[in-house]
Amino acid sequence: MTHGDDDGLVLPPRLAPQHVVILPIHRNDEQRGPILEYCNKLRSELAAQRYDDEPVRAMVDDRDLPRADKKWQHVKRGVPLVVEIGPRDIAGDTLMPKRRDETAGEKKPAIARSEFVAKVAADLAAMQKSLFDRAFALRKANTRTITKLDEFEAFFTPKDLEKPEAHGGFAICNFVEGRETHEILARHKVTIRCVPVTDEPGFEQQTTGSCLFTGQPTAERALFAKAY
Repeated sequence: MTHGDDDGLVLPPRLAPQHVVILPIHRNDEQRGPILEYCNKLRSELAAQRYDDEPVRAMVDDRDLPRADKKWQHVKRGVPLVVEIGPRDIAGDTLMPKRRDETAGEKKPAIARSEFVAKVAADLAAMQKSLFDRAFALRKANTRTITKLDEFEAFFTPKDLEKPEAHGGFAICNFVEGRETHEILARHKVTIRCVPVTDEPGFEQQTTGSCLFTGQPTAERALFAKAY
């Protein structure tokens, strides 16, 4: 859920079942044979490359479905790279790969097939880093360490109670498990998302403090948030 947009998933390459999906585009049986041959050759060339110490995972989707439907399925599933190949691409031996993490509708010039194959691992690594950096920056910008209950309640209370806006974020707080703690959390529809290990950012030092909800001394801290 960290990586997604209005069109569906945006899978980090390390997690993606397929790194590259190749979509043949042909209008008749006469075009189909040469295009599939080219697509399968490209798939083999990509599979010979290595990313994250493994062969690049590439597939040719030659199902008998409308072009737009097939492409949309792979967009929703978050495939990192989608390449459509038709007669013009073969004639020029050039490709126009589309990275899933880039802005929809953004156009880039075609590149030579050999160049795409040679840099596919670098493209996947760049996408992996881009998604990580984006998620890390978002988490950092929306995380606060809170030590007072009134600040905690204000953080998770919308400004407009009739039409609540998206509000709050991640709150790092000392806590003690117990009825009083959970009653306050339930009132604000907040839950413990995780109790991070000590090498997580913001959790490097476990210093003794007071439970935000009961006032009891404790060194345990957790990450609190609302679900939307």
